[in-house]
Amino acid sequence: MYLNDPNTGKKVSKILRLMAEKYPTKEAVYEKLIYLQSYLSLPKGIEHFMSDLHGEYASFFHILNNCSGVIREKVDYVFGVRLTEEQKAEFCTLIYYPQEKIEQMRESRRATPAWYRENLARLLELAKLMSYKYPVSKVSGFIPQRYASVIVELMNTRPEADQAQFIYLKKLFNTIVQIDSGAEFIEAFTVLIKRLAVDRLHIVGDFFDRGNRPDAILNLLMQHPAVDIQWGNHDVLWMGAALGSEACIATVVRNSLRYHNTDVLERGYGISLRPLTTFAARIYPDEAPLKAAERAITMMMFKLEGQLIARCPDFQMQSRRLLDRIDFRSSYAELGDGKRYELESAYFPTIDTSNATTDVYALTEAEQAIIADLRSYFLESTVLHRHVDYLYQKGNMYLRCNGNLLFHGCVPLNEDGSFRTIVYAGREYRGRSWFDFCEQMARSAWLHGGQEALDFMYFLWCGRLSPLSGREFKTFERALIPDESTWKEPSDPYFRYIDTVECCEHVLQEFGLDPQRGHIINGHVPVKVKKGESPVKAGGRAIIIDGGFCRAYHSKTGISGYTLISNSRGLRLLQHQKIADVREALRANHDIESVSETLELQSCHNTVGDTDQGCAIQDEITDLYNLLLAYQNGLIKPQA
Repeated sequence: MYLNDPNTGKKVSKILRLMAEKYPTKEAVYEKLIYLQSYLSLPKGIEHFMSDLHGEYASFFHILNNCSGVIREKVDYVFGVRLTEEQKAEFCTLIYYPQEKIEQMRESRRATPAWYRENLARLLELAKLMSYKYPVSKVSGFIPQRYASVIVELMNTRPEADQAQFIYLKKLFNTIVQIDSGAEFIEAFTVLIKRLAVDRLHIVGDFFDRGNRPDAILNLLMQHPAVDIQWGNHDVLWMGAALGSEACIATVVRNSLRYHNTDVLERGYGISLRPLTTFAARIYPDEAPLKAAERAITMMMFKLEGQLIARCPDFQMQSRRLLDRIDFRSSYAELGDGKRYELESAYFPTIDTSNATTDVYALTEAEQAIIADLRSYFLESTVLHRHVDYLYQKGNMYLRCNGNLLFHGCVPLNEDGSFRTIVYAGREYRGRSWFDFCEQMARSAWLHGGQEALDFMYFLWCGRLSPLSGREFKTFERALIPDESTWKEPSDPYFRYIDTVECCEHVLQEFGLDPQRGHIINGHVPVKVKKGESPVKAGGRAIIIDGGFCRAYHSKTGISGYTLISNSRGLRLLQHQKIADVREALRANHDIESVSETLELQSCHNTVGDTDQGCAIQDEITDLYNLLLAYQNGLIKPQA
């Protein structure tokens, strides 16, 4: 679109007119061009990838504070043999937990003026080294605003080059300590250092369930300046519950009871379970209160799920509609394989088993009242809705970032490895188009509500064709049938084919990425390291970073999680053996114990110019040159 310039009367593009408002003089264009061209040559920012946090706040809090061990590596590099191992460990603990460590030092009367000056000097030295990868303007933006001017001044001192600078720096430190602001400046420096250590954080799904503090993890992330999220199936389940899906609500409550983490509902989100537990104690008087509540909500979940599956045949989940396959007189159920299996219990107090015409999927009046009560709690929880809004604002079904493809679960495939065609509402989807449609439906649930979109959220949680699930859940069998042979959950062929280079290249190409240089980064399936399973698939084309942050999985995986690190030299995978918590770190300066594996080493450093951000900057540089030409040729008149 072209407009007339009001000063020259000549036609110029709308883009140039808008840019001229932002850069009204040639000098402003010069300044920006110099900055952007130079910025492209700096090393690319450090990206950290984590997945399947599952409410393990203590572990995540420590990893976030020590940047997956990167800070300890930088401390070792900067201070080498100048500090003992004990001194370096204590210094790292100060960086991770400054408030708590300073309080500990005060209580032991070790927080002397000399201690403050010494640690401020160390923090300054570390921050200077870590800042060299960033332009000054960006570093300034990482500093807490209240302390920015003084810390910028400290960062620009060169005491090694000049005696006057040495004296000036010493005076700055002395004054900071003298006016009793040493603790505040130490904390501000630790914020800067942590920000310099990780330029961007990617969370590849699953904040909720199993662990008891997903709410605290989300509160922590909401303070992080550069994070993106790829939704996991546990996330969309809670998102659907917050938006009013009754099937999602029943499942969330059941999972919380099953994993013994009801605190997140009652204390974290203000969702009372009292009506449910009162009802359950009445109909299951011989059970422990929480077990009774779990049994009661499980039956409600099966009923609501059955109604949903009947409404939505395109989900292809008919095999999960099993309540009507129970012979209540003989206490057997006939499954899809045509075999009869004995039930664990013949007691179904919320189903009229004496009447053959009873709709087994209909909620009783008491059940309807409980679900309505729970639904009102979920809809009215301001904390939960703040977290769900954050997940929608920062999250997606998948992300293409710097040549990597990030998504939680799988790309549905056929048995021969080709993309599976999925039919929904008469339209066909496969590969990337299926992901895009699933995201469209998830966002429709958030923006508009409606039964169809809410039902789709439940499908995303547990559907065999869902890109976030990719397996057939056996919840009915696990809950009601003791024969464990019925518990095996068939999964999508993707989980087999991801080991092959051909499959990885096919997927990367489908999502518009270079199949020779790109990587697929998944979560969802815990890697059983202790059984010899590797997270690295197809020679490094795919990396599964679900290492079992959740304590319940530690015995299965043999480790405490993964962090994948992408820096200017390539990819590195940290396998966390043991993760200290706050108390342990403060008591004995214990840290994270990890094994590092280099997955890909570049022959030369990647720069900002090699990233997605670099491509955007190149476009901006082109527009700036066009604006400069417009100024020079008189198409646009610069302001005085």
